[in-house]
Amino acid sequence: MAMRSHYCGLVTEALNGQTVSLCGWVNRRRDHGGVIFIDLRDREGYVQVVCDPDRPEMFKVAENVRNEFCIQVKGLVRARPEGTTNEGLKSGKIEVLCHELIVLNESVTPPFQIDDDNLSETTRLTHRVLDLRRPYMQNNLMLRYKVSMEVRKYLDENGFVDIETPMLTKSTPEGARDYLVPSRVHDGQFFALPQSPQLFKQLLMVAGYDRYYQITKCFRDEDLRADRQPEFTQIDIETSFLSEEEIRDMFQGMIKRVFQNTIGVDLGDFPVMTYQDAMHIYGSDKPDLRVKLQFTELTDVMGDVDFKVFSGAANMKGGRVVALRVPHGSVEGGGISRGEIDAYTEFVKIYGAKGLAYIRVNELAKGRDGLQSPIVKNIHDAALTAVLERTGAQDGDLIFFGADKAKIVNDAIGALRIKIGHSEFGKKNGLFEDRWAPMWVVDFPMFEFDDESQRYTAVHHPFTAPKDGHEDWMVTAPEKCISKGYDMVLNGWEMGGGSVRIHRADVQQKVFDALKITPEEAQLKFGFLLDALQYGAPPHGGLAFGLDRIVTLMTGAESIRDVIAFPKTQRAQCLLTQAPSPVDEKQLRELHIRLRNLDAVKAA
Repeated sequence: MAMRSHYCGLVTEALNGQTVSLCGWVNRRRDHGGVIFIDLRDREGYVQVVCDPDRPEMFKVAENVRNEFCIQVKGLVRARPEGTTNEGLKSGKIEVLCHELIVLNESVTPPFQIDDDNLSETTRLTHRVLDLRRPYMQNNLMLRYKVSMEVRKYLDENGFVDIETPMLTKSTPEGARDYLVPSRVHDGQFFALPQSPQLFKQLLMVAGYDRYYQITKCFRDEDLRADRQPEFTQIDIETSFLSEEEIRDMFQGMIKRVFQNTIGVDLGDFPVMTYQDAMHIYGSDKPDLRVKLQFTELTDVMGDVDFKVFSGAANMKGGRVVALRVPHGSVEGGGISRGEIDAYTEFVKIYGAKGLAYIRVNELAKGRDGLQSPIVKNIHDAALTAVLERTGAQDGDLIFFGADKAKIVNDAIGALRIKIGHSEFGKKNGLFEDRWAPMWVVDFPMFEFDDESQRYTAVHHPFTAPKDGHEDWMVTAPEKCISKGYDMVLNGWEMGGGSVRIHRADVQQKVFDALKITPEEAQLKFGFLLDALQYGAPPHGGLAFGLDRIVTLMTGAESIRDVIAFPKTQRAQCLLTQAPSPVDEKQLRELHIRLRNLDAVKAA
């Protein structure tokens, strides 16, 4: 018999009466008064092994095994005694009566129990190999594999070709810091790790490959959070001769199939919303449609109120005033308390808001006397009436306000909307709908103005095509120019984004002009792409999905670190390998690098 005939977790009642050979790790060993039970674990799950003292040699080995010993078991599959089945396991109706037990390798005492769910992330990442043995992590990574396979099958069926692009490439400005790699051969020069394969996949379209994809690593040296890593995995796709709508339809079909075939979820329809509407209603370009709260625009009615926070924002260039009505917010009704309002006030300050004004609607019929708020006396009747009518306020409601620069308002009140919607109060009061909520956000602006540099920057990247007829606005009014950009959003996470690309050199030059990128600078940074566009470049476009994010959403994990085998911490460190780490002087000399005094650099 082979060392292993079956996976532990796949031994079922269909094998009753058969002899099997299993290999795995001891999850638990239990001595029940002369009979030893071993819960044997592998990547497919658990099986219960019964060690009977009738076989003395085998039993002696069983007495000495401990947690995480790697063992081989040969035995007879039989039904569990009545009343002892475990419906939560595929193998829950059977057990294996052990005939032979071999210890393949012993284990020292592990730093934690593999089935312990109360582990700190530091412990898990430091001992990542053991953490990866946990069923939670094994299920996550197996699902990740299945997602990748479904993507590959769909793309193969639709004529896409998997083509690798370089990992050592040229440093180009794409929105985040590059990871630089010094060249030993070319003194003082550097490669960069790719932030994405964007330029190369466009070159492949010019080269005539028509439909390209790649599941590949990308690298960005940026501030980290739960949905970011310094290295992450993209499902990168590009295609020629398809319109924006055709591209969206094709890859909506891919994501729907992936969800259906891996976790049995039908994502249903994907509503389409413009960027302008998303920001107007939700303050976010990746709105979580499960939360039913929406913004109410008040900028136009607050310009002459005595409350300077509102009037100042309403009259400010780029200012905005909005309301967020929270139904049933009275204290008497068990709603949002004053203490919670204070906590929300501190919360919005994280996003740059200076405070959080509110009105509690106790009794509409009493007019001003039915409203509770320190700001009501400073808002005239017309503005107050507009607030109540536009929000559709009812008795018991709580109305929050945001007033500042539009970005601060959108960020702060958008985050408040999500926080309230996901809170226990929000769920109990029907402000959150537990469902899958996919959507497309389209018609992004081409540019946004950066106050610090006093110049326009690209919202997506400099190679995004403008809407037909918007080309001339790039010169005369860049702020009016809309792009053929699109993002796929699910439950408030951007799953993927892309655009139709610029395939004409004259249009690309107009974009560079709007961004104040000189011809010399453009040639230096993107010359190889600009040169290629001159040789009959086809209309093309595509998008990139975040594989880590897709699997995180599917599993309900709190962080993408839970779906990556060997992730970095939020400080961009690997606790398992202790990377990054110093290197010896000889390596630095070969690279022509000399480290400055780090203490002096930090002090400066």
